Parts: sequence; structure tokens; C-alpha cells
Amino acid sequence: MNRPLKVALLGCGTVGGAVLRALQEQADDLGARVGRAVEVAGVAVRRPDHHPDVPADLLTTDAHALVTRDDVDLVVEVIGGIEPARSLMLAAFEAGKSVVSANKALLAEDGVALHAAAAKAGVDLYYEAAVAGAIPILRPLRESLVGDQLSRIVGIVNGTTNYILSRMAETGAGFGEALAEATELGYAEADPTADVDGFDAAAKAAILASLAFHTPVSAADVHREGISTVTATDVARAAEIGCTVKLLAICERVDGNGEGDSVSVRVHPAMIPTTHPLASVGGAFNAVFVEAEAAGQLMFYGQGAGGEPTASAVLGDLVAVGRNRLAGAAGQGPSGYADLAVRPMAETPTRYHVSLDVADKPGVLAAVAQEFAQHGVSISTVRQTGRGDAATLVIVTHSAPDAALSATIAALREMPAVRGVTSVLRVEGLQ
Repeated sequence: MNRPLKVALLGCGTVGGAVLRALQEQADDLGARVGRAVEVAGVAVRRPDHHPDVPADLLTTDAHALVTRDDVDLVVEVIGGIEPARSLMLAAFEAGKSVVSANKALLAEDGVALHAAAAKAGVDLYYEAAVAGAIPILRPLRESLVGDQLSRIVGIVNGTTNYILSRMAETGAGFGEALAEATELGYAEADPTADVDGFDAAAKAAILASLAFHTPVSAADVHREGISTVTATDVARAAEIGCTVKLLAICERVDGNGEGDSVSVRVHPAMIPTTHPLASVGGAFNAVFVEAEAAGQLMFYGQGAGGEPTASAVLGDLVAVGRNRLAGAAGQGPSGYADLAVRPMAETPTRYHVSLDVADKPGVLAAVAQEFAQHGVSISTVRQTGRGDAATLVIVTHSAPDAALSATIAALREMPAVRGVTSVLRVEGLQ
């Protein structure tokens, strides 16, 4: 039984093409690492004529027939989206094939059912490439840190938004200008909605939280805000207090004070101190910062997207799954034993940085402070810049339930002495 392990490749775009090239160019090394030769059984695409560099005998438009072929051992799914990817994965499981995927959207939406189907069939579902490209983060959460108690994960997991915010900080540009530059350089898609509105990061946050806290979390459980409302003023205000603005995926275990812990999972722009390890992550790079009880603080950094980096993660999974296949067993899947409740954003403790245009006259600061107090929000720092018509109050709060902070902002907008709320951003990592 020394026949090669046969791989069915679904999709041959940027990532799929890089995976195919690696399988062809590194065939000997990959075979040695797996323990048996690895060969491509076929490549399923929608338009074969768009792939002149792929041998014609490998191309097919019948993906279902490919994944259920008797000689196929492993399926690599890099077509993305929900359907037909979900149906093809389920068909592969039913046919006894293990699957390696980069499909964050599908795994965040239907990961529990997919893992159950894989477990029932006794096969693997691996997806390191679904979060942060080349950065090895999912396997450390699933395996290396499984004996530890994780308390928090904070990540920059979308390269497009990180590039935009980095350029805004470096040049003083507004969001629209920085987005146009990112699009021109190929960092942003023609339709950047999934990136700039936080959908991409939210899917990745759901996957990270599920693994870290042994709790099923879907994208629908993640509070999501994008960066399209971040202004050059917001970025400048952050710099004034020694911070920078990043789109963060934040997954944390919240102490229930004896009533049961919960999980908070959110994606939103936030100010972080320039001394924080994530603050120096620039351009289109990704990074994930993990806090664990025994291991302490860990940082994972690298290229979070692109054909070659993502293919690296796919091939790592392929080798692991191939070894499992030869051993006649599936690897350990994620555990959902904790099944913690997902805490609503309104109840999640956060901090705000607020800039107000105010009338420069006696009693204004006291009235503003009283509004915060009435909503149970404590003020950490306050300073005033300018005078007369140009007076600005800059306030940083202590931690409070997000609903209380939101209600405070709404009330401030109605105060006669407040001409405008010019900047509101959450703050992470300040002492």
C-alpha cells in the first residue's frame, strides 16, 4: 500500500494557484514529510479556459465528482464563500475524505456542524489558513496551549484595514484617501466592504474564540464595527495621548463573579498605547497577542494574506492531515466542552476616549462630568485644549459597561453646552 496520497484541489485563484505550484515544485520534500508521495488528483474550477498554466488533464468543472472519487484521499478547499463550499465539504466527509480549508466565512458560520460531520466520518477538518494567513495561530491554540487557561486574545487580523489605518497615522490622510491608495496597491478589493466593515475580522474572531475558550462561537455572536467612520481627527487625538488606532479582534473570558464566566467577542477600532506590541504592526501585516495563565503573554506576527503566505498554512495542514491518514486516525478536533455564554456587547466592560467641542464658560466641565456620573461612568483623565469657540474637552473614561458609555455619549450630544461630539473611540491597554 505505497500508492501516492491523492489531493483534490477546489479552486485555483490566488491561493489555490500557489498551493498547486507548491504541490508540483515541492513534491519530493512534501512526500518525504508526509511519509508517502503526494500527487494532485484534479483541480475543480468554474472556467477551465482561465487556467492555461494548469495541465488540462487535471482540470474539471465537476467538483462533486472530484471530491467523491475513490482514489482521492484529501480535499483542499480554497474557493471561499458558503455554497457550494459547504456542500462539497459535507460530500467529502461522507466519502471518507479529510479536508483542509481556508474558508473563514464558512467555518465561522457553520463550524460546529462541519466538525460534527468530520468526526462522524472519522476524518480531519483543518483550517490554519482561515485566520492570519501564514501565521501559525490556530494549531498553537488547539494543541500547544490546550493545557493552559487562556484569558484574552487581541489581534490585528485584517491586512487591508491595518494598511489603511497605518497610512492615516503616517501621513495624516483621511479614510477615503488611504482606502484609495490601498486599492491602487492591491491591498483592498474593488468592493472593500468585507474588510473595512469588519466582516472578515469578525469571522476570524469567532474562530479564535471558539478554539481559545472551548465554546462554540459563530460570526453572528461577534459585535462588529468597521473603520469607515474613523477620521484623521481620531488618529490625531490618539497620537496626542501616546496611542495609535487599530482595528482589533478582541476575544476574552469575562469573570462572572461566581455566577459563571462568559466570553466577549468583538471587532472594532480602538486606541492602543504605542508601547503595546500590536501598535508597531504596520502595513498589511497581521499579529495576534495571546494572554494565558501559565504561559503569560505570547505574540504571533507575520503576513496575514496573499497567495504564497496562505499556501504555506494550507500545506502545513496538508502534511499533518496526510500523516494522520497514513496512521489510520484523525487528529483531535476542537473541544466545545466549556460552552460558555457569549456576553452581549452592551454588558461588556470597555473604555472610551471622547472629544467634545464645548462652550468655554464656567460650569461646563462640571455639567459634562455630572452626565458621566449619572450613567455610572467614572472619568480617568480630562483635559481642555483651546479657548472660546475653539475649546475642546478630551475625556478618557475608566472601564464601564458599553451600554452605559453609549448612553452617556447620546446624552452629551443633547447638552446645550456641547456643540459637538467630534471623536469617540474605545481604548484598550491604557493603565
